[in-house]
Amino acid sequence: MGTAIMITSGKGGTGKTSLTAGVASCLAALGKRVLCIDLDIGLRNLDIALGLTDRAVMDFSDVMERRCPLLTASVEHPDIRGLYLLTAPLSLHQPDPAAFRTVVDGAKDGFDYVFMDSPAGLGTGFQLAMAAADRAIVVSATDPAALRDAQRTVSQLMSYMDEIHLVMNRVQPRLMGKLRTSIDHAMDTAGLPLLGIVPEDPHVTMAAATGVPVVLLTHKGASPAYLNIARRLLGQRIPLLRIR
Repeated sequence: MGTAIMITSGKGGTGKTSLTAGVASCLAALGKRVLCIDLDIGLRNLDIALGLTDRAVMDFSDVMERRCPLLTASVEHPDIRGLYLLTAPLSLHQPDPAAFRTVVDGAKDGFDYVFMDSPAGLGTGFQLAMAAADRAIVVSATDPAALRDAQRTVSQLMSYMDEIHLVMNRVQPRLMGKLRTSIDHAMDTAGLPLLGIVPEDPHVTMAAATGVPVVLLTHKGASPAYLNIARRLLGQRIPLLRIR
C-alpha cells in the first residue's frame, strides 16, 4: 500500500508545484512508482513542471466519474520511468471528497507514492487533497506573509492528519539576512518539523520554459535539495542542504 501526500501552501508563489515535480521525479529515479495528481482545477500547470505539457487527455474527474480507469487516464513520463501524471479538469461542478478519496485509495494499490499538488489557499483542491492524504508537506517561502499563511494552513490540517512537515522553498540567504529571519524562526512560526530547504534557482524557471524537468536539466541548485527530500521521505537520514 502506497502513501498519499498532499503538497500545499498558504499562498501562491512559494514554488509548491515545482517542488512537487522535483521530489516526485527524484523518487521515481530512485526506483519508486509515483503518481502526481494536479488538483489546481482550471489553472493546472503541474504538467509543465513535469515536462508533460499537453500529453494528458483525461483527468481525475474522468476517473472519479468512472469514464475511464486510473491507468488509462494517467500519463507516464517518457524519460523518467515510474513517474506518472493525472491532471486536473478545467472545471468540476460537484466536488466529491469521498469519491476522490476512493480514486486515491485505488492509486495507492499500484503506486508507492501519490503526490497531490493542491492549489494555494483552502478552496476545493485543498479540501479534496486533505480528504485523501495520509500526510502533508506545507511549502513556504521565508517572507512573513508566506509564513503566516502557512501557519493558517497547518491549523486546518491538524484535525485531519498527524504527519505534517515544512519545506522552506526559494530560500535566498542574503535576503534572509536582511530580513533578520532564520530557518529556526520559520519553523517556530509555522509550528512544523523541517523536511527540507530548497534554494532559489533560476534553473527551475528555465526547466518549465523548455519543458524539461529540472532534475534532468541540472544537478545543482534545487535539484540536490529535491533529492534530499525524496531520500528523507524514504526514511534515510540526510543532512540539510547548506545554502550559500
